[in-house]
Amino acid sequence: MNSELMTTLEYIEREKGISKDTILEAVESSLVSASRKTLPTARNLSVRIDKNTGDIHVFADALVVSGPSSDLPDTISLQEAIAIDGNAKVGDFVPVEVTPHDFGRIAAQTAKQVIIQRLREAEKNLVFGEFKERVGTLVTGVVRRHSYGAVIVDLGRTEALLPAREQCFGEKYPIGSRISVYVMEVKDTAKGPEVIISRTHPGLVERLFELEIPEISDGIVQIKGIAREAGHRTKIAVHSTDDNVDAVGACVGLRGARVKNIVRELNGEKIDIIKWSDDIATYVANALSPAKLKKVEVNQLEKSVTVIVSEDQLSLAIGKKGQNARLTAKLVGWKVDIFSEEKVEELREIRREKILSLPGVGEKTLEILQRAGYTTVDAIAAASEEDLEKLPGFGKITAEKLLKAAREALQGG
Repeated sequence: MNSELMTTLEYIEREKGISKDTILEAVESSLVSASRKTLPTARNLSVRIDKNTGDIHVFADALVVSGPSSDLPDTISLQEAIAIDGNAKVGDFVPVEVTPHDFGRIAAQTAKQVIIQRLREAEKNLVFGEFKERVGTLVTGVVRRHSYGAVIVDLGRTEALLPAREQCFGEKYPIGSRISVYVMEVKDTAKGPEVIISRTHPGLVERLFELEIPEISDGIVQIKGIAREAGHRTKIAVHSTDDNVDAVGACVGLRGARVKNIVRELNGEKIDIIKWSDDIATYVANALSPAKLKKVEVNQLEKSVTVIVSEDQLSLAIGKKGQNARLTAKLVGWKVDIFSEEKVEELREIRREKILSLPGVGEKTLEILQRAGYTTVDAIAAASEEDLEKLPGFGKITAEKLLKAAREALQGG
């Protein structure tokens, strides 16, 4: 059994990546439990396993007595104790080997059970640690089965869960097919590590770009933002740290080869690669391309952008079911409103009249408010008295009255 045990441990260490010493400690611990069943009165039982031969020895502390010893492991004569420890004296405890004669079968069975348990725990911890470090990364797995709308994907060391909410619209996941997924979360549960993966997370697109575009992995091209409606369309903003490298061109590749590989992996999802800019107006214009814009008005105070287009460009700028406008707003992180020239003039007039309807607001006050970015009653109501007091010609009383009037107008309207 001993040589067989060591062979097994070496195999586990090689194939499972679990240290042999760790397993030996677990085996020794399990054998202590087995020994107690046959040696219930033994003191301080311990088990030692020879790491080379696998020989197992059980030890217990025996009390040194002056006369002849009774049955081991309770007592030992002084003469026998000195043979073990030259400094032993009556009343001391010395370790003696008490390996039971019938230890083999019972010990092996008990050890096997505990070894299996410890192996499961060790492997669970190993897998949990491995995948905890891989949260936010791209992995590839094989679809194994479907379960109540979820897809179970084999990642090699463990199986991962692709919930229905993380599956792309229109995608099919045939059993046996290979898919790339984004590791969202790893939970440590009683049944083992639970790995949650996604096909809808924007991080999936980001990792695919890092994998496909060398300039991104080298840090020459940076991804500044991603907005995604999985299964339909993604906008990704890129920036080059090298003036000689075109960020968009690097991502598109020769004849679109690079981005086509990513689109293929995403099953035909449309990808808009946009040149990032720290100028919000330019950034929005790039994001709405190929729509031609007449004007982009930026309101820094409200973090909003009003885009003005001709009537024939309106549907292109907004996109099907508003998708282009939504993704642009999500990408830049600002509110984006898109209007035709006729509509924007109409809205401006409505907003203007609403502000002028507030008590004490005339043309001059309106001009001051608009110049400061307060172009709607909502913006005024959201301001603080301190901010309004800073406006030219405003004082504490004027600010208080205007703020009160704006908030009452909102409540009433």
